[in-house]
Amino acid sequence: MKYIMTQAVCEEGLAELGNDVDVYIANNQDPNNYLDEMKDADALIVRIAKCDRNAIEASKELKVIGRTGVGFDSVDVKAATERGIPVVITPGANTNAVAEHAVALMFAISKNLYEGQMEIYNGNFDEVRGLKKAFELKGKKIGFIGMGAIGKETQIFCKAIGMKTAGYDPFMLEEEFKEIECEQYDDYQKLLSDCDIISIHVPLIKETKNMISMEQLKKMKKTSVIINCSRGGVINEIDLAQALNDGIIAGAGTDVFTEEPPSKDNPLLNAKNIILSPHSAAQTREAVINMAVMCVKGCQEVLKGNQWPYVADPSVYDHPRWKKQNR
Repeated sequence: MKYIMTQAVCEEGLAELGNDVDVYIANNQDPNNYLDEMKDADALIVRIAKCDRNAIEASKELKVIGRTGVGFDSVDVKAATERGIPVVITPGANTNAVAEHAVALMFAISKNLYEGQMEIYNGNFDEVRGLKKAFELKGKKIGFIGMGAIGKETQIFCKAIGMKTAGYDPFMLEEEFKEIECEQYDDYQKLLSDCDIISIHVPLIKETKNMISMEQLKKMKKTSVIINCSRGGVINEIDLAQALNDGIIAGAGTDVFTEEPPSKDNPLLNAKNIILSPHSAAQTREAVINMAVMCVKGCQEVLKGNQWPYVADPSVYDHPRWKKQNR
């Protein structure tokens, strides 16, 4: 079996592969740049990388694509499914890491940690201390847009520090909201206007692109904060920067960008009251190992002809390739 990796997974993931496979590590995010290697590859494992229709269709022997993470917007899942190629994902492997990161951003903003540190460097100790911009999270209402595994885990942390929780998720039943003692909203725009903190946990799809733009930001309280540890493009970056600079909302934290790495002229890089991190929420030591090992195991099972359950589009198993295989 031949595996292609856009970047090497961690040692634990490589060890899971064993010694009886051929592994080509490209150190390049676009498989179109090494189609000669792709033409006889059985498996492709990507991290933050592009895998488009052209690369998939040019890889005649490709049987599985592995994505170390939950988001798969950088992979053309439709093109893969059309060829009966499962796109393996790793739900749950980074849940705790991303939830902790979202809460860390909330604390950093609510305590004004970044501005405080920068102003100490600038010799403005007394001035920044006297701003009184910090506030307590206990008793504040946090609203979650998206209540999948990461949203639920983040909610647990927030409850533990005494926050009131609410959520919007059109795919979650009323009984599920009651079970986790989270107030349910049927309209995310109403959630925006009612909450002190908003935390976003949705995939980037047609329905969620720019779902938070100026119209929605203006519905929020002037004292409110928005956190995005999901995908760049869910929040309109130009509108968010303007909302921060004009005092429409009080602060923001983002781990993701529409273009990664962000260009130097990205307005968020010079916006007020924002904490930025380099799409690193899921990059804890523990999560990286979990994702790599789970991804490799999934790819191995698919290559054995088994229907691994954690794939981007389960309908892939309706493809003639799989029906023929399971006769």
